[in-house]
Amino acid sequence: MPRAHGPAVLAARIRATPEDFRVDELPGFEPSGSGEHLLLEIEKRGMNTAFAARHIAAWAGVPESAIGYAGLKDRHAVTRQRFSVHLPRRVAPDSAGFDIEGEPEYLRLLRHDWHSRKLPRGALAGNRFVLVLRDAQGDRAAVEARLQAMAARGVPNYFGEQRFGRGGDNLTHALAMFAGRRVGREQRGLLLSAARSAAFNRVLAARVEAGDWDTGMVEGEVWMLDGSRSVFGPEPLDAALAARVAAFDIHPTGPLWGRGELRSAGRVAALEHAMLADGAWPRVRDGLEKAGLKQERRALRLRPDALAWAWPSPDTLRLEFALPPGTYATVVLAELGDFNGT
Repeated sequence: MPRAHGPAVLAARIRATPEDFRVDELPGFEPSGSGEHLLLEIEKRGMNTAFAARHIAAWAGVPESAIGYAGLKDRHAVTRQRFSVHLPRRVAPDSAGFDIEGEPEYLRLLRHDWHSRKLPRGALAGNRFVLVLRDAQGDRAAVEARLQAMAARGVPNYFGEQRFGRGGDNLTHALAMFAGRRVGREQRGLLLSAARSAAFNRVLAARVEAGDWDTGMVEGEVWMLDGSRSVFGPEPLDAALAARVAAFDIHPTGPLWGRGELRSAGRVAALEHAMLADGAWPRVRDGLEKAGLKQERRALRLRPDALAWAWPSPDTLRLEFALPPGTYATVVLAELGDFNGT
């Protein structure tokens, strides 16, 4: 995807060890202290979320459907996140049998408490990242200037490459599904998400190339309130809206394709239609509509919260920042440059 802040200023290696990519889930609520769901906070290394969920189900002696989690976390990382376990008899299993200790993988129970509801997807305030980039090559002044620009202006809110599978194969498989290939229910959801995300990225890439992805100065703009999915408009940019854009209180949006009319109007709607009008994109649009998805919107820009950096050594850069749910650390890194191991 095109960069908003100019050519790459850094090349480096990421995930030299799992400790170089640390993700801490930011909880969206406090445990109620009562109820039939045991809320667990765990730390894992070298394991994906699905593996952890299966282990927790086996430990608790419950089906996997009794396990809830707010979001998927990387395998090649050290991550902390929450899970819930439905235990109607309110009898917690012996925590002494929970941990998996090994090398390089481990899974540890940090704390637990009772809660009234199963943990649903998306029930988190965001994620906090600590990333270590090694063998860094680039001018330090240029790198720090780019980081300052990213902190001040934000970055394009692309869907990360994780959505599209190895080599982007999920979009190819989605097109085959739209053409009639039968797939399982879980795979169907994944492929629909990949196709929808790819369409959004294509529109956002055009806005980045035009230089108006973050300004909201295009006729027919639809706006999203920061920290929510609430949208309003189309509404033209005036002094009041411009002040809210500058304060990151609202953001211009792009389409998450589905049934119904685009909410945008004027030049924005014309561009969104044009970017999905040729090649395979009409088949993507039609497939998403026939699947029953509805037109929605997503913010075009993303600002890393509390972005900070340090140089532990001349060729090592350490980054810290937080992101809201549904956004990607790899997208933030991409504005800096190119990385091995992402």
